[in-house]
Amino acid sequence: MKKVECVIRPMKIEEVKEALASIGIVGMTVSDVRGYGRQRGRTEKYRGNTYVVSLLPKVKIEVVVPDDRVEEVIETALRAAQTGEIGDGKIFVTHVEEAIRIRTGERGEAAL
Repeated sequence: MKKVECVIRPMKIEEVKEALASIGIVGMTVSDVRGYGRQRGRTEKYRGNTYVVSLLPKVKIEVVVPDDRVEEVIETALRAAQTGEIGDGKIFVTHVEEAIRIRTGERGEAAL
């Protein structure tokens, strides 16, 4: 099993969620996060003063999928989240040793 983490623009969450649901991925964890990459934040003006906002709002989607679905999930999320501009986000893939459904005690892929 693998965990796919997508850190994306907040405005893209519905598109990514719907795209993943269309391929049968329904279980996910969504978190509001803040950060920056190459874009290094942005400058804003408020009441005549200039402020540098260095940590930008992002959304992190986490899904755990069987190994054979990883590439499909990555490609689907990539197409849905991409705008072609700096700040689109990142996708990370990590190995998951074990998954356990608390309600039933099922383990491994059966718990997904």
